[in-house]
Amino acid sequence: MSTKAELNLDREQFLARYWQRKPLLIRNAIENFHPPLSSHQLAGLALEDEVESRIIEQRDNSWLLQHGPFCNADYKRDVPWTLLVQAVDHYIPEVAELRKLADFIPQWRVDDVMVSYATDGGSVGPHFDNYDVFLLQGEGQRLWKLGQFCDPDSALLPHDELRILSLFETQQEYLLNPGDMLYVPPGIAHWGIAQGECTTFSIGFRAPRVNDMLSRFVDHLLEHLEPDQFYHDALQTPASRAGEIRPRDLERVLAQIQGALDQDEGNQWFGELVTEPRYEHLSDDDDLAEARSLLAEGATSVKLSPQAKLAWQQEADGILVFANGLSQLYPLSVLTTLITLCEHWVVAAPALASAMDDPATAELLDYLLESGCIYVE
Repeated sequence: MSTKAELNLDREQFLARYWQRKPLLIRNAIENFHPPLSSHQLAGLALEDEVESRIIEQRDNSWLLQHGPFCNADYKRDVPWTLLVQAVDHYIPEVAELRKLADFIPQWRVDDVMVSYATDGGSVGPHFDNYDVFLLQGEGQRLWKLGQFCDPDSALLPHDELRILSLFETQQEYLLNPGDMLYVPPGIAHWGIAQGECTTFSIGFRAPRVNDMLSRFVDHLLEHLEPDQFYHDALQTPASRAGEIRPRDLERVLAQIQGALDQDEGNQWFGELVTEPRYEHLSDDDDLAEARSLLAEGATSVKLSPQAKLAWQQEADGILVFANGLSQLYPLSVLTTLITLCEHWVVAAPALASAMDDPATAELLDYLLESGCIYVE
């Protein structure tokens, strides 16, 4: 697939009518689509220890789940089965390119590209997700059934790991061919069934839990809050009933808590949360030293790593850059290079040489190297 490929989609209409609201079938979403990964290559990837993979099969009335890594014997089964490989975009650059199809959604919302292979009749069962997903058909055909809206109270079949709905009410059916795409918002029940052998590329979007956001915000606030600040109740009135916590007492408590929450202690906690990587980055000191030397001596280019989580926000005193869960403040002069890297995934000569001439941008590139967001060529 060309890096210039775009969805056959009216972006503004999609965002206004469908995003997080209702499903949308996009026929021939990518013209002349050639899947960037074959089923055989996917099966080979699932043999690797560092790759997260699963096989799901339905045997009689039971759904069985097996975690990888797998061996070739695991692919020989007498019932329909599905192989799912997580974060394939981390390992295959051509699969990572598929994320650009949704570049009109803020980049920090993108999670990863999962790829699945299924034999005829293979499925992972009727289920719903808590995140948005674009389901792009690769090889073969898959029948997608769309059902009811679900919530945390929706009944599930008993299973330690799989979240399979006990009731599925089919409302729409679509048979997807190569290059077709189905958008499914959070909470909508869906059920994909392979019609012959097929592959599907699932571009998923990160949706942080509200309790995680609240926890991170409070942790950040507590780091800066004065520890010897206590509850106070000046202009107290006499207590009339012994032992009572009065409504006025609670009003003071809530007002003082709200006052603490309203303190301006920065908001980098959110960017750090949403750029936390799926897998921990392990840096090698020798590789890092070699990359730094190459960058200093005049590298050809720096490129965004497929697994990088990179974002930024503009502050009054500069640009706050988030890289794989870390944050650092830089002068406004880094913005041109940063946007280029986020948009095109590469900064090449002569723009790279100009970037290195600016001390702040050179420092930014070193920070991105150390955090595992870029590599040098």
